[in-house]
Amino acid sequence: MPLTTHVLDTARGRPAADLQVQLFRLDSSNEGSTLLQEARTNTDGRTDAPLLGELERGFYEILFDVGGYFALEEESPDPPFLGRVPVRFGVADPSSHYHVPLLVSPWSYSTYRGS
Repeated sequence: MPLTTHVLDTARGRPAADLQVQLFRLDSSNEGSTLLQEARTNTDGRTDAPLLGELERGFYEILFDVGGYFALEEESPDPPFLGRVPVRFGVADPSSHYHVPLLVSPWSYSTYRGS
């Protein structure tokens, strides 16, 4: 099953468009990683295609460039409070759909396993 994501800008109440997203597969020690995919969010805050079509059991990381997204705003602090936000998660059942959303503002973020 696929891995998908979307990003919502909770400070402005809209999808976070044109935010860079990178997907990594972590090695068994969670120390090393392999870049699997790079994408940018569309106007709906989602990537145009799943980040990964077929999952394998193991650990992954999605790296969201939140600082770069908010830097486009006129009143963005330099440096930003949040830069690149990593979300590490485990896949126990590769036959399930994993959806990893990010809710973000310039000062905070949260995530959960969506459906």
